[in-house]
Amino acid sequence: MTTDRIGPPLTGGERETLRAYLDYHRTTLAWKCEGLGDEELRRASMPPSTLSLLGLVRHMAEVERHWFRRTIGGADVPHLWSDTHDFQAAYDASDSTRAEAFAAWEAEVAHSREVEAAAESLEVTAHVAKWEEDASLRLVMLHMIHEYARHNGHADFLREAIDGAVGA
Repeated sequence: MTTDRIGPPLTGGERETLRAYLDYHRTTLAWKCEGLGDEELRRASMPPSTLSLLGLVRHMAEVERHWFRRTIGGADVPHLWSDTHDFQAAYDASDSTRAEAFAAWEAEVAHSREVEAAAESLEVTAHVAKWEEDASLRLVMLHMIHEYARHNGHADFLREAIDGAVGA
């Protein structure tokens, strides 16, 4: 694996640090998938789970889209892989390819970066319908770091089962 991951700064402002941690975790997910073909990326973990690396990439594209474009950005965009607002649909990567999943995820990451950069501050808030409350950009960025960190743990186990590669 050769993906370069740049660690977060040891000193720096809050926004810069949150942005760096989020990008570090985004890069970690890509790193866990590096060098694998479509079949390997679609390989599910042990039954009954159908979780796969490609499913994680698709899920994170959906999560990026939801929190940054829809929630903070206020965009009215549909789900990528569901007509019924089902986040779980993204996990079904049975007919997906690396090219399709990564193109969607990379596009959503780019949109997320634009939305975050355009926000005046971490204090910017948006309504979260599911919670029936407003949330700040700060909370969204922390939530995304948590989401990636949790799923990168899954990705580590999935990758190890495919070819024995480990490490974070």
